Amino acid sequence: MNETLHITILGCGSSGGVPRVGGEWGVCDPNESKNRRTRSSILVEKRQGGEGEKPTPDQTTAVLIDTSPDLREQLIAAGTQRLDAIFFTHDHADQTHGIDDVRAIAYRMRKRIPTYMDSYTKTHVFERFKYCFEMPDGRVHPPILDLISVFKDNDTITVDGPGGRIKVNVLAVSHGPTPSNGFLFDDRAVYSPDVWDIPDAVFERIHGADLWILDALRYNEHPTHAHTDRTLQWLARAAIRQGVLTNLHIDMDYQTLSDELPGQHKVAYDGFSLSL
Repeated sequence: MNETLHITILGCGSSGGVPRVGGEWGVCDPNESKNRRTRSSILVEKRQGGEGEKPTPDQTTAVLIDTSPDLREQLIAAGTQRLDAIFFTHDHADQTHGIDDVRAIAYRMRKRIPTYMDSYTKTHVFERFKYCFEMPDGRVHPPILDLISVFKDNDTITVDGPGGRIKVNVLAVSHGPTPSNGFLFDDRAVYSPDVWDIPDAVFERIHGADLWILDALRYNEHPTHAHTDRTLQWLARAAIRQGVLTNLHIDMDYQTLSDELPGQHKVAYDGFSLSL
Protein backbone atom coordinates (compact mmCIF):
# COMPACT_ATOMS: atom_id res chain seq x y z
CA MET A 1 0.00 0.00 0.00
CA ASN A 2 1.24 3.47 -0.91
CA GLU A 3 0.97 6.44 1.45
CA THR A 4 0.68 9.90 -0.10
CA LEU A 5 0.09 13.43 1.11
CA HIS A 6 -2.62 14.81 -1.18
CA ILE A 7 -3.57 18.49 -1.29
CA THR A 8 -6.63 19.98 -2.98
CA ILE A 9 -7.11 23.72 -3.41
CA LEU A 10 -10.81 24.08 -2.69
CA GLY A 11 -10.76 27.81 -3.40
CA CYS A 12 -8.08 30.34 -4.35
CA GLY A 13 -9.90 33.66 -4.60
CA SER A 14 -9.49 36.81 -2.54
CA SER A 15 -12.15 37.89 -0.04
CA GLY A 16 -14.70 38.83 -2.72
CA GLY A 17 -14.02 35.88 -5.02
CA VAL A 18 -13.80 36.11 -8.82
CA PRO A 19 -15.99 37.43 -10.30
CA ARG A 20 -17.08 39.79 -7.56
CA VAL A 21 -20.77 40.36 -6.91
CA GLY A 22 -22.10 42.44 -9.80
CA GLY A 23 -20.17 40.46 -12.39
CA GLU A 24 -16.88 42.31 -11.93
CA TRP A 25 -14.06 40.25 -13.46
CA GLY A 26 -11.38 42.95 -13.50
CA VAL A 27 -8.73 41.86 -16.01
CA CYS A 28 -9.60 38.16 -15.60
CA ASP A 29 -10.85 36.54 -18.80
CA PRO A 30 -14.38 35.25 -18.05
CA ASN A 31 -13.96 32.59 -20.75
CA GLU A 32 -11.13 30.96 -18.79
CA SER A 33 -12.73 28.62 -16.25
CA LYS A 34 -9.67 28.81 -13.99
CA ASN A 35 -10.42 32.49 -13.38
CA ARG A 36 -13.66 31.62 -11.57
CA ARG A 37 -12.48 31.53 -7.97
CA THR A 38 -14.22 30.79 -4.70
CA ARG A 39 -12.77 31.97 -1.40
CA SER A 40 -9.49 30.44 -0.23
CA SER A 41 -9.41 27.06 1.51
CA ILE A 42 -7.54 23.77 1.11
CA LEU A 43 -8.03 20.10 1.99
CA VAL A 44 -4.97 18.12 3.11
CA GLU A 45 -5.28 14.33 3.03
CA LYS A 46 -3.05 11.39 3.94
CA ARG A 47 -4.13 8.58 1.63
CA GLN A 48 -3.55 4.84 1.68
CA GLY A 49 -4.11 2.77 -1.45
CA GLY A 50 -2.67 1.07 -4.46
CA GLU A 51 -1.18 3.08 -7.29
CA GLY A 52 -3.89 4.54 -9.51
CA GLU A 53 -6.67 3.61 -7.08
CA LYS A 54 -8.98 6.23 -5.59
CA PRO A 55 -8.92 5.77 -1.81
CA THR A 56 -12.12 5.31 0.16
CA PRO A 57 -12.96 7.47 3.20
CA ASP A 58 -11.73 4.57 5.34
CA GLN A 59 -8.30 4.96 3.72
CA THR A 60 -8.08 8.72 4.17
CA THR A 61 -7.15 11.17 6.92
CA ALA A 62 -8.57 14.60 6.02
CA VAL A 63 -7.65 18.02 7.41
CA LEU A 64 -9.56 21.14 6.32
CA ILE A 65 -7.86 24.53 6.46
CA ASP A 66 -10.41 27.33 6.93
CA THR A 67 -14.16 27.28 6.35
CA SER A 68 -14.77 29.72 3.52
CA PRO A 69 -18.21 31.18 2.74
CA ASP A 70 -18.21 28.89 -0.32
CA LEU A 71 -17.45 25.75 1.68
CA ARG A 72 -20.60 23.77 0.89
CA GLU A 73 -19.95 23.87 -2.86
CA GLN A 74 -16.23 23.28 -2.32
CA LEU A 75 -16.74 20.11 -0.25
CA ILE A 76 -19.30 18.77 -2.71
CA ALA A 77 -16.91 19.38 -5.61
CA ALA A 78 -14.12 17.58 -3.74
CA GLY A 79 -16.35 14.64 -2.80
CA THR A 80 -15.46 15.08 0.87
CA GLN A 81 -17.13 12.60 3.22
CA ARG A 82 -15.00 12.87 6.35
CA LEU A 83 -12.94 15.45 8.24
CA ASP A 84 -10.51 14.46 10.96
CA ALA A 85 -9.61 18.04 11.88
CA ILE A 86 -10.19 21.68 11.00
CA PHE A 87 -7.50 24.35 11.38
CA PHE A 88 -8.11 28.10 11.08
CA THR A 89 -5.47 30.48 9.76
CA HIS A 90 -7.21 33.55 11.21
CA ASP A 91 -10.60 35.04 12.06
CA HIS A 92 -11.64 36.96 8.93
CA ALA A 93 -15.02 36.34 7.30
CA ASP A 94 -13.58 34.72 4.17
CA GLN A 95 -11.89 32.12 6.38
CA THR A 96 -14.69 31.43 8.87
CA HIS A 97 -18.19 32.21 7.62
CA GLY A 98 -18.80 28.80 6.05
CA ILE A 99 -18.26 27.10 9.40
CA ASP A 100 -21.78 25.65 9.65
CA ASP A 101 -21.34 23.89 6.29
CA VAL A 102 -19.34 21.14 8.03
CA ARG A 103 -22.50 20.15 9.93
CA ALA A 104 -23.38 17.55 7.29
CA ILE A 105 -19.92 15.98 7.70
CA ALA A 106 -20.25 15.90 11.50
CA TYR A 107 -23.65 14.24 11.21
CA ARG A 108 -22.30 11.72 8.68
CA MET A 109 -19.42 10.84 11.02
CA ARG A 110 -21.68 10.94 14.10
CA LYS A 111 -19.18 12.97 16.09
CA ARG A 112 -17.89 16.49 16.61
CA ILE A 113 -14.95 17.48 14.41
CA PRO A 114 -11.69 18.32 16.23
CA THR A 115 -10.83 21.99 15.68
CA TYR A 116 -7.69 24.09 16.19
CA MET A 117 -7.07 27.87 16.18
CA ASP A 118 -5.04 30.56 17.93
CA SER A 119 -6.34 32.60 20.87
CA TYR A 120 -7.17 35.71 18.81
CA THR A 121 -9.18 33.66 16.34
CA LYS A 122 -10.94 31.80 19.16
CA THR A 123 -12.17 35.06 20.69
CA HIS A 124 -13.78 36.23 17.47
CA VAL A 125 -15.04 32.86 16.21
CA PHE A 126 -16.74 32.18 19.54
CA GLU A 127 -18.41 35.61 19.42
CA ARG A 128 -20.06 34.65 16.12
CA PHE A 129 -20.30 30.85 16.13
CA LYS A 130 -20.22 29.68 19.73
CA TYR A 131 -23.24 27.46 19.03
CA CYS A 132 -21.01 25.29 16.83
CA PHE A 133 -18.92 24.41 19.90
CA GLU A 134 -21.34 24.55 22.83
CA MET A 135 -25.01 23.69 23.27
CA PRO A 136 -26.92 26.96 23.77
CA ASP A 137 -30.00 27.08 25.96
CA GLY A 138 -33.20 26.46 24.05
CA ARG A 139 -31.58 24.82 21.01
CA VAL A 140 -32.12 21.28 19.81
CA HIS A 141 -29.30 21.00 17.26
CA PRO A 142 -26.10 19.66 18.83
CA PRO A 143 -22.70 21.35 18.53
CA ILE A 144 -20.61 20.07 15.63
CA LEU A 145 -17.07 21.13 16.55
CA ASP A 146 -14.74 20.27 19.42
CA LEU A 147 -12.03 22.84 20.21
CA ILE A 148 -9.07 20.60 20.98
CA SER A 149 -6.27 23.13 21.17
CA VAL A 150 -5.60 26.87 21.16
CA PHE A 151 -2.25 26.81 19.42
CA LYS A 152 0.69 29.19 19.24
CA ASP A 153 3.67 29.58 16.94
CA ASN A 154 5.80 26.46 16.42
CA ASP A 155 3.31 24.13 18.11
CA THR A 156 3.22 20.75 16.41
CA ILE A 157 -0.13 18.98 16.31
CA THR A 158 -0.65 15.42 15.16
CA VAL A 159 -3.88 14.43 13.42
CA ASP A 160 -4.62 10.71 13.37
CA GLY A 161 -7.02 9.01 10.99
CA PRO A 162 -7.48 5.90 8.87
CA GLY A 163 -5.15 7.16 6.15
CA GLY A 164 -2.27 7.69 8.54
CA ARG A 165 -0.88 10.48 10.67
CA ILE A 166 -0.55 14.11 9.51
CA LYS A 167 1.90 16.32 11.40
CA VAL A 168 0.99 20.02 11.43
CA ASN A 169 3.48 22.69 12.52
CA VAL A 170 2.07 26.16 13.24
CA LEU A 171 3.72 29.13 11.48
CA ALA A 172 2.73 32.48 13.01
CA VAL A 173 2.90 35.26 10.40
CA SER A 174 1.74 38.86 10.00
CA HIS A 175 -1.43 39.74 8.06
CA GLY A 176 -1.04 43.46 8.65
CA PRO A 177 -2.65 44.24 12.03
CA THR A 178 -4.32 40.82 12.21
CA PRO A 179 -2.52 37.76 13.60
CA SER A 180 -2.50 34.95 11.06
CA ASN A 181 -0.98 31.52 10.69
CA GLY A 182 0.41 29.27 8.04
CA PHE A 183 0.94 25.54 8.46
CA LEU A 184 3.70 23.09 7.57
CA PHE A 185 2.42 19.57 6.85
CA ASP A 186 4.70 16.57 7.39
CA ASP A 187 7.73 18.86 6.90
CA ARG A 188 6.93 18.88 3.18
CA ALA A 189 4.08 21.23 2.26
CA VAL A 190 3.39 24.78 3.44
CA TYR A 191 0.16 26.79 3.29
CA SER A 192 -0.02 30.53 4.09
CA PRO A 193 -2.92 32.21 2.26
CA ASP A 194 -3.03 35.56 4.10
CA VAL A 195 0.39 36.98 4.90
CA TRP A 196 2.23 40.29 4.68
CA ASP A 197 5.42 39.51 6.59
CA ILE A 198 7.17 36.33 7.76
CA PRO A 199 9.60 36.01 10.69
CA ASP A 200 13.09 34.63 10.10
CA ALA A 201 12.35 31.67 12.39
CA VAL A 202 9.49 30.59 10.13
CA PHE A 203 11.74 30.72 7.07
CA GLU A 204 14.17 28.44 8.86
CA ARG A 205 11.45 25.86 9.55
CA ILE A 206 10.10 25.75 6.00
CA HIS A 207 13.43 25.90 4.16
CA GLY A 208 13.65 23.31 1.40
CA ALA A 209 10.00 22.22 1.53
CA ASP A 210 8.58 20.48 -1.53
CA LEU A 211 5.57 22.79 -1.86
CA TRP A 212 4.43 26.21 -0.68
CA ILE A 213 0.92 27.47 -1.45
CA LEU A 214 1.03 31.15 -0.58
CA ASP A 215 -0.56 34.56 -0.80
CA ALA A 216 -0.04 36.60 -3.98
CA LEU A 217 -3.02 38.93 -3.90
CA ARG A 218 -2.00 41.43 -6.57
CA TYR A 219 0.88 42.74 -8.66
CA ASN A 220 1.11 45.94 -6.63
CA GLU A 221 2.06 46.26 -2.97
CA HIS A 222 -0.73 45.92 -0.42
CA PRO A 223 -0.79 46.80 3.32
CA THR A 224 -1.92 43.35 4.49
CA HIS A 225 -1.05 40.87 1.71
CA ALA A 226 1.97 39.75 -0.25
CA HIS A 227 2.23 40.88 -3.88
CA THR A 228 3.83 38.85 -6.66
CA ASP A 229 7.39 40.20 -6.40
CA ARG A 230 7.48 39.58 -2.65
CA THR A 231 5.95 36.13 -3.09
CA LEU A 232 8.61 35.10 -5.61
CA GLN A 233 11.37 36.48 -3.37
CA TRP A 234 10.05 34.39 -0.46
CA LEU A 235 9.94 31.24 -2.59
CA ALA A 236 13.56 31.78 -3.61
CA ARG A 237 14.70 32.57 -0.07
CA ALA A 238 13.11 29.39 1.30
CA ALA A 239 14.46 27.25 -1.57
CA ILE A 240 11.00 25.83 -2.25
CA ARG A 241 10.81 23.23 -5.01
CA GLN A 242 7.36 24.33 -6.21
CA GLY A 243 5.28 27.37 -5.34
CA VAL A 244 1.56 27.78 -5.99
CA LEU A 245 0.15 31.32 -5.87
CA THR A 246 -3.25 31.70 -4.21
CA ASN A 247 -5.66 34.29 -2.72
CA LEU A 248 -5.87 35.94 -6.13
CA HIS A 249 -7.71 39.21 -6.80
CA ILE A 250 -9.60 40.24 -9.95
CA ASP A 251 -6.47 41.80 -11.46
CA MET A 252 -4.70 38.41 -11.59
CA ASP A 253 -5.64 36.68 -14.84
CA TYR A 254 -4.79 32.98 -14.75
CA GLN A 255 -3.12 32.64 -18.16
CA THR A 256 -1.29 35.96 -18.02
CA LEU A 257 0.16 35.21 -14.60
CA SER A 258 1.00 31.62 -15.57
CA ASP A 259 3.02 32.87 -18.55
CA GLU A 260 5.01 35.21 -16.30
CA LEU A 261 6.01 32.74 -13.58
CA PRO A 262 9.21 30.69 -13.47
CA GLY A 263 8.54 27.17 -14.72
CA GLN A 264 8.54 25.42 -11.35
CA HIS A 265 5.85 27.70 -9.91
CA LYS A 266 2.12 27.58 -10.68
CA VAL A 267 -1.03 29.66 -10.41
CA ALA A 268 -3.74 28.12 -8.24
CA TYR A 269 -7.22 27.39 -9.49
CA ASP A 270 -10.24 25.86 -7.78
CA GLY A 271 -9.89 22.08 -7.79
CA PHE A 272 -6.11 22.08 -8.37
CA SER A 273 -4.63 19.04 -6.62
CA LEU A 274 -1.32 17.28 -6.28
CA SER A 275 0.26 14.44 -4.33
CA LEU A 276 3.61 14.32 -2.56
